[in-house]
Amino acid sequence: MHTLRFGVNYTPRHGWFHSWHDFDPGRAREDLDRIADLGVDHVRVFHLWPLLQPNRTLVRATAVDQLTRLVDLAGEAGLDVVVDGVQGHLSSFDFYPEWTRSWHHRNVFTDPDAIEAQAALLRTLGRALTGRPNLIGLQLGNELNNLVEHNPVTVDEVDHYLDTLLAAARDGLGADGGLVTHSAYDAAWYGDDHPFSPEASARKGDVTTVHPWVFSGDCARRYGPRSPQVRHLAEYGTELAKAYADDPARPVWVQETGAPEPHIPAADAPDFARATVQNAAECPGLWGVTWWCSHDVDRSLADFPELEYTLGLFDARGRPKPIAQALAETVADLRQGHRPTPPRDIALLLDCTPGTRSVSGPGGPYFEAWMRMRAQGARPAVVLAERAADAGYLAARGIEEVVRPS
Repeated sequence: MHTLRFGVNYTPRHGWFHSWHDFDPGRAREDLDRIADLGVDHVRVFHLWPLLQPNRTLVRATAVDQLTRLVDLAGEAGLDVVVDGVQGHLSSFDFYPEWTRSWHHRNVFTDPDAIEAQAALLRTLGRALTGRPNLIGLQLGNELNNLVEHNPVTVDEVDHYLDTLLAAARDGLGADGGLVTHSAYDAAWYGDDHPFSPEASARKGDVTTVHPWVFSGDCARRYGPRSPQVRHLAEYGTELAKAYADDPARPVWVQETGAPEPHIPAADAPDFARATVQNAAECPGLWGVTWWCSHDVDRSLADFPELEYTLGLFDARGRPKPIAQALAETVADLRQGHRPTPPRDIALLLDCTPGTRSVSGPGGPYFEAWMRMRAQGARPAVVLAERAADAGYLAARGIEEVVRPS
């Protein structure tokens, strides 16, 4: 039986990710020790692409050493680590090396030299990290599909890009070096014409990662911060992701979810955290949940969206917030009482043709039909229309009945 993993996305308290410019192991150790005190078992960590690779053919050894040092510090705190490699986007800011911009502009998804440079970076990181006992694996980067707006790309080009980079990461880590993954924000699941497809998310890499944010599709504003639609969103995102996988047993990782104000008022955040984690934990095949994020962004830093200043489990002074206690208690309760999750024997059929992904997003008729079933006490899985008659597939997922949305 797989033991559910619970972790936190690490956002440094001092200086946010700009702290990589003057990395301080002492401060990092302090942050990681406080995260470990919550009873979680892992962190997800991020370096900045321009600092790692300031020239297309230069990966800075000093920056790589900083990253491996952080992984080792996490291990000393009792935490496992997943490393995100090509960090082009974090918390509304894009981080491009200068060799991809202005006079040297290269489309990061389609330019052959740019793709090879990213592959070289991932191979280098993999080789530097491999062999560490607390390494979970290497991810290509955080929500790379956020860069689509400035780097036009087709579905086929995305597939080639992801295949190339995943192969490079695996080459760096080695066959048994840990998980190799990639991530996308919710447009991959809900955006009708978005070039990062649900199939790419659910079939490439070793696990499927989902980032079910309550602001996507205006979910929290549309239904209310205490609504079933909000509190079951991570559960729904997990079941939706499972439907697109070729392998019925492929695990799904809720890799980012959080309580952004004002979408989730601070007074509601602890209950939201409890419900989100508990409901997601009812999904068969869940790898784990990684909360976003560890620390609030300090208000001395300018120009962040308002919600980024309040997303942490700890405030900018390092003090735990009520949501931190709620998450810690929920994780402890689930670990103490967790039993194998029974299969979801009823599934709601999703007839989603190309260009109509939004039916399964907040406000869409499929999303609302699934949520109605859930509110009535059912625990629906999701099955794509083309698999509704595949008896072997349904049996592998434990599904006995497929119903159409009403």
